[in-house]
Amino acid sequence: MYSDFDADEAWERLRASRSNPPARANTGSRRKTYSAALEQAQQLFRAAAVVGPATSPILTFYGLSQAGRAITAAAWSLKGEDWRLNTHGITSKTFHEPFPDIEIRTDLPGTQGSFVKVSKVLDSPVWEMDPLRLEDVWDLLPPNLNYPLTSRDRLTPLHTSEASVDEGDHSLLSVFVCNIPDRIVKAGTREALADFLTAYPAVAQHESYSNVGAAALPNYVRYDHGGGQLSMNWLIPEGVGTGFDGMATMAERQAHLRALARGYAGGRYFLPVLGSMKRDLHPLMAWWAVLYTLSMLARYEPAAWGKHINVDASPHTVPIERLLERAINHLPVLIADAITEVST
Repeated sequence: MYSDFDADEAWERLRASRSNPPARANTGSRRKTYSAALEQAQQLFRAAAVVGPATSPILTFYGLSQAGRAITAAAWSLKGEDWRLNTHGITSKTFHEPFPDIEIRTDLPGTQGSFVKVSKVLDSPVWEMDPLRLEDVWDLLPPNLNYPLTSRDRLTPLHTSEASVDEGDHSLLSVFVCNIPDRIVKAGTREALADFLTAYPAVAQHESYSNVGAAALPNYVRYDHGGGQLSMNWLIPEGVGTGFDGMATMAERQAHLRALARGYAGGRYFLPVLGSMKRDLHPLMAWWAVLYTLSMLARYEPAAWGKHINVDASPHTVPIERLLERAINHLPVLIADAITEVST
């Protein structure tokens, strides 16, 4: 699995952008906000890196929240004063529930809350009517693959890569889909796979996963530690194919994969669509929702938070510690990539 989590390099990218801010952040109050928000974000992340889990989620979340202001300041899609952010745009008040079952809600689409507005520019959904459980959003983060909160069946990111695209003599996008859960691989049936993929619309629309007949069973490559991967094929959209004999070029196949899977620091992931959402959450917004919840819990329920991070008393302590450590390295890269995304 390829990932590039060089936080120092990402901060260098972000700092270098401030002398010539991208897209709509290049003039006036948007330029001033872009620069000031990134400075605050970097300082908050630096502070979070040197404190313990008792306070680090508060600093990390507010660092991400300030970076969100730089993202909307740069976004081409936001005109006039529509880039300004007010309130959090996301709530979580059920801290009396078990840690995995804490509920997360968002404000209505079209409102000015930070979560809603940044979600809009990143083509990521909100879910004001139906709350999501913390565990369900937690499981959307690639670094949490090996850190479950409970023993329930999970819907986790399925990894793929542009580098693994097959450039064969055919008109398909063919690529490995990785991290298929052990329960699906062990079942080994077409029905089990199809039922699982209903939560992954982009994968469910595949054309085939076998070259030996429509009725063939999934030919998984099994992992030693459980689970596996499967080579899957998608039809290239009609009208695409500028290569030899009208075949899609490697660049065209990779572009189609980018349209199907979300980017995450150099890798690509198929993410599940939760609840009544129309599409999958952008990884940055999944981080946002999780860190918001942890920060509010730490800030307003410090005694309860203290129990969750007590390694002698809570099964969630180590997963929380690993998440907070990875946030410091992963988020600067995702923030820099998000600014590029909304500026292009």
